[in-house]
Amino acid sequence: MYQVGDRVKFMNDVGGGIITKIVGKNMVHVENEDGFEIPVMTSEIILDEIDQEAVTNSDKKPDVSDFIRRGTQKPKAEERKQKVEEPITIIRGNDEPKFYLAFLPENARNPLDGQTKVYLVNDSNFFILYHFSHFANEQYVTQEAGKLEPNTKLMLGTLSQADIANLPAFGFQLMFYKDKSSRLEKPLRKRIAINPVKFYKSGSFKENDFFSGKAMLYKLNESDMEKAMKELTNKELKKQAREKEPARNSEKVKVELPELLEVDLHIDELIDNTAGLSNKDMLDLQMKTFREKMEEAISSNAVKRVVFIHGLGNGVLKAELRRELSSKYKKYAHQDASFQEYGYGATMVIVRR
Repeated sequence: MYQVGDRVKFMNDVGGGIITKIVGKNMVHVENEDGFEIPVMTSEIILDEIDQEAVTNSDKKPDVSDFIRRGTQKPKAEERKQKVEEPITIIRGNDEPKFYLAFLPENARNPLDGQTKVYLVNDSNFFILYHFSHFANEQYVTQEAGKLEPNTKLMLGTLSQADIANLPAFGFQLMFYKDKSSRLEKPLRKRIAINPVKFYKSGSFKENDFFSGKAMLYKLNESDMEKAMKELTNKELKKQAREKEPARNSEKVKVELPELLEVDLHIDELIDNTAGLSNKDMLDLQMKTFREKMEEAISSNAVKRVVFIHGLGNGVLKAELRRELSSKYKKYAHQDASFQEYGYGATMVIVRR
């Protein structure tokens, strides 16, 4: 297990540095020989045995705090000058702010098979001062803060399958600027809550301009034009649907259901606000929806299979659903749904062959 102050070497690159921060079980921050702090997976580093031996044989062992102070102290004038001269990538015409939250799985075909890397992507000619946090239990908990250069991306951390099952909302505060500009930009504040079900579906991850593999992207800022186009598109779709809708008569129109009915039982898909609801209230609502959809499928002549997406969580909803299937609906076979599509978070019921 690595500790702050350990000197390490990079396995897939030249050089090494000193660990200045432990981010989680699988990632640390390392200050390299140039004084830059970079996030690194623990699987990509090893202890610098020569350095550790020198420390062991020395008369006085250095205090870990010495390493920490060294990592946070102000650089010398020569070092500051050297960092300023590092090349900055400026892309002609890329002058509008475009910032993304990105999720890059190790295996895009089965995103839950391995770690998923979380990135902040700066697709613009702006510098960013960023603050990244998790929102849970009505509190924002800081995860990372720093500066991101133009047209670069930064790995903020990794997610395991257990992390995805209990996914927090992600909070961002961004202040962006150029070295020379005719205007001052408004700081950006954004909180994104992502349905864990999206990680169960390989279709959520798409080809993109930022990674060689498929990734899931969320834009942190939308221009006024993009918002207007989205609203216009929604209005046009609703208008077209109304125009194509046949004239209503007094007879009840029967809705044809597909052969495969997919039902998402995550509470935030059923109601907009859970304020004032106890865990029992939410479970009762989820089970009520389950029963309604089962009866709907059984009475239909078209539905052959129903997939109930319950997620992993603490397993209470899955256990209650399976219990009722084995008692009230025991004539209908049930099993885990496709792992490739839903991971371990869904149950499929065979209504008819």
